[in-house]
Amino acid sequence: MDIDAWVWWLIGAVGLGIPLVLTAMPEFGMFATGAVAAAVTAALGGGVVAQVLVFVIVSVALIAVVRPIANRHRDQRPQHRSGIDALKGRSAIVLERVDGRDGRIKLAGEVWSARTLDADTSFEPGQSVDVVEIDGATAVVM
Repeated sequence: MDIDAWVWWLIGAVGLGIPLVLTAMPEFGMFATGAVAAAVTAALGGGVVAQVLVFVIVSVALIAVVRPIANRHRDQRPQHRSGIDALKGRSAIVLERVDGRDGRIKLAGEVWSARTLDADTSFEPGQSVDVVEIDGATAVVM
């Protein structure tokens, strides 16, 4: 049984696609695309040298062009804060008088214990405060 060269290139592309899925390394996808391009070259009657050159040129071109663009987009993506980091900087409403020792606020729909950043400052119920940090289970406000 004689298998055409383009079939071997497609088998190689699938072989390179498997680690792409398992490792999430996009470079494997670029090599798989190069193998598909080489399969097209083989199907159109290109020789072995042309097939290998197409594979190398397409793979290297994709890595040289796509990778820096992907890295740039990854670095520009806004970082989403979660957990207590997401609560810093938010506004809250005072439920019970908040001073340098204790108090209660409503923050993100939940009741939190709170204290002021400055021990000499206090806030009365109904006032709006800003959360500076979270110290354990206590919101530090100002």
